[in-house]
Amino acid sequence: MAKPIDPDPRATLRGGLPDRYLTPDDIAEMFEVPLETVYQWRKKRTGPPGFRIGKHVRYDPTDVYAYVAQRKTANQDAA
Repeated sequence: MAKPIDPDPRATLRGGLPDRYLTPDDIAEMFEVPLETVYQWRKKRTGPPGFRIGKHVRYDPTDVYAYVAQRKTANQDAA
C-alpha cells in the first residue's frame, strides 16, 4: 500500500488552518527557516506564540495565522 503524500506545510498559511496543533518542525517548514531559528524566536519572543504541553512546544494554527497577518500589516505600514 502506498504511503499518503504529506501536504506542503506552507499550504496551511495559504489555504486554511490544520485541525491540529503545530510543532516547531512544522513552523520551520512553513517559514522555510532552520529549526534553530524557530527556537530563537521563542526565546526572544519575536515569532509566533507557542505554548508547552509537558516538555513539548506547540503552536495554535490560529495564533500562527494572526502572527503572519500582523507581520504583513507591520511591513506594509513601514513601506
